[in-house]
Amino acid sequence: MSDLDADPGFGELRSGNLGVRLAVDAAEIDAVQALRYRVFYEEMGAHPDAATAATHRDRDDFDAVADHLLVVDHDKGEGAKSVVGTYRLIRRPAAARLGRWYSAAEYDISRIIAFEGELVECGRSCVDAAYRTRGTLQLLWGGIAAYVFKHKIAILFGCASLPGTDLDALGDQLTYLAANHMAPEEIRPRALPERYVPMLRKDPATIDVKRTLVDLPPLVKGYLRLGGFVGDGAVLDTQFNTTDVAVLVKTDQITDKYYRHYERKVREA
Repeated sequence: MSDLDADPGFGELRSGNLGVRLAVDAAEIDAVQALRYRVFYEEMGAHPDAATAATHRDRDDFDAVADHLLVVDHDKGEGAKSVVGTYRLIRRPAAARLGRWYSAAEYDISRIIAFEGELVECGRSCVDAAYRTRGTLQLLWGGIAAYVFKHKIAILFGCASLPGTDLDALGDQLTYLAANHMAPEEIRPRALPERYVPMLRKDPATIDVKRTLVDLPPLVKGYLRLGGFVGDGAVLDTQFNTTDVAVLVKTDQITDKYYRHYERKVREA
């Protein structure tokens, strides 16, 4: 059975004209793939293969088994034309259908997979340029929280991207993350040996922490606010013109206040 048939579980969470929910049909997933193409390839300079360039769609095998979280703008209409943000969510059953996880192409995630409890791998996050506000990001995280509650997720993880592949330019950010947010060893992912890039680029004491936190991508900061960790080693993704870091959150690290807030939202939805 395709995950397109799955029960969205928590309905839709609303904030004004914006809502967050799961995709319910192929047209909405096509809209997700078109949005990802615009952001990743046209805006951020990723390098498309022939099929990607011809279709103007960012697609891969994981799309068919994943749940696609959407931010929709009801002022734009309903269905596919309303999609303005997305995050791809892959649970154990979905990964089992393909026999692999997306992150495993960059990281040894065996310690995460061995963890007892439900997992979700988060990836392919993007938001249309006109909607990159704090409110949109909070709504997206609200949808993730609702998904966590619905499926009793113990760990959410994935690869988060820093823009560009200039390690000198990203030195402060990589060093800060490694020095302050390294995952506990028992669940720590590690970049594959052939792709491993050391994250400690300089003496952590020389970093302007306040400025570095400002420079971190909003998604990475979102993980850190939830008590998130990073893995050992970065990975250069030349196709997408990014430097990737493994990120993970144990859901028991999320504060009780955060849980109570979204439990109420889910019940109302």
